[in-house]
Amino acid sequence: MCDLSRSLDEVFAAIDRANADDPNQLTAGPRAQVEGRLASDWLGRLDPAATPELQVACRAHHLRRWELARAQYPEGRAGYLLWRRDNKVHQAAATASILSDAGWPGETIERVRQLLSRALLRSDPETQTLEDVACLVFLETQFGPMVERTDHDHMVTIVTKTLTKMSADAIAAAGTLPLDAAGQRVIGDAVTALNQDEPNREP
Repeated sequence: MCDLSRSLDEVFAAIDRANADDPNQLTAGPRAQVEGRLASDWLGRLDPAATPELQVACRAHHLRRWELARAQYPEGRAGYLLWRRDNKVHQAAATASILSDAGWPGETIERVRQLLSRALLRSDPETQTLEDVACLVFLETQFGPMVERTDHDHMVTIVTKTLTKMSADAIAAAGTLPLDAAGQRVIGDAVTALNQDEPNREP
């Protein structure tokens, strides 16, 4: 039987090797690889006792994402949602292949697939943690550049929508990110908008 905890380093290394091919670069290296490692770091802060399945899902949440480019899909929200859906399927399949090669059991692989689909958001605590991690990575790697090129009010709307998907603990963690004055204003206004809308949100 495969010892999942002992196999994690092997799986992480395989995910990192796959993500090293990302042509999109951040200062620290290929975007998908950097974002996968940051996701592991955030998970360590939010849930130090995370299961192996959740650890893998976080590390692989952008696995080979560049292979399905947003530009390949129609403009607008419908095209964006289709792109996101297809990417989740793509990432789940690529992750399942890595786990199968590492000898992980089928039921465990299916759990990782389920987490990566994020179909149980709000009802499944591990899925919520994965969403929290993904949102925090987005804020850490993409927020600053977006603030520079996006109208303030539109940026507040984007961040407010992001915050609605996050738990209270993750929103608090977002407050620890080092931000310039413009970024701090966006986060502050988004939190205010979220709190004002809270009484009108469905339970």
